[in-house]
Amino acid sequence: MATRADDLPRRFARIPTAVVTDVLDELGLERQTLPSTIRPLTADMRTAGYAFPARGRPRRGTRRERDATLRQFLRMLAAVPADSVLVLAAGDSVAAHFGELSAAWLRTRRVRGAVIDGATRDGAAIGQARFPTFVRYLTPRDSVPRWRVADWGQPVTIGGVRVSLGDVVVADLDGVVVVPRRVAHEILVRSERLVVAEARVRAAVRRGMTPLAAYEKFGAF
Repeated sequence: MATRADDLPRRFARIPTAVVTDVLDELGLERQTLPSTIRPLTADMRTAGYAFPARGRPRRGTRRERDATLRQFLRMLAAVPADSVLVLAAGDSVAAHFGELSAAWLRTRRVRGAVIDGATRDGAAIGQARFPTFVRYLTPRDSVPRWRVADWGQPVTIGGVRVSLGDVVVADLDGVVVVPRRVAHEILVRSERLVVAEARVRAAVRRGMTPLAAYEKFGAF
């Protein structure tokens, strides 16, 4: 069955990252998981969408340069399209690179979430708004005098994982997985099949079938 471009994120969002990772492993793509230090703000957050990568770097500047820094960040936010996940390689461990107003705008744009290899602030408000946000740390320190966006739409590398525009990002409590765009449809179909197989295994072991017997019957565990 063909996958419509706007249907793929919705279908991936129903699949656990553990299943996606297992299927990636089967195809020899064994290093597609972002560092385990990147965690959801709340345990129930999960998302899937097309990667929109952006990159930043630490900096300090004059008051006028700070205004330019903020304007650059706002231009980046405006460029994030619907059905995507913002993936920000902050290159920094000092400031908050995301916040409540950023999340509110992206939610209005039907952006599916944000993965920040850096920090957010306003964590409680973002959690209450249920905008899927995955971060490395929290801090109240504003980024404007300390950091700036360098570019967006170009590939970034986080923890040895390359993230390119249009790759599929799948994220839940277990972590964040990046599915290369060229194999996204194949990974999706295989993952959906594995979900069905695991459901059969789950039902079988609940009925008393041994784990080995269930594995031999359904080919999954």
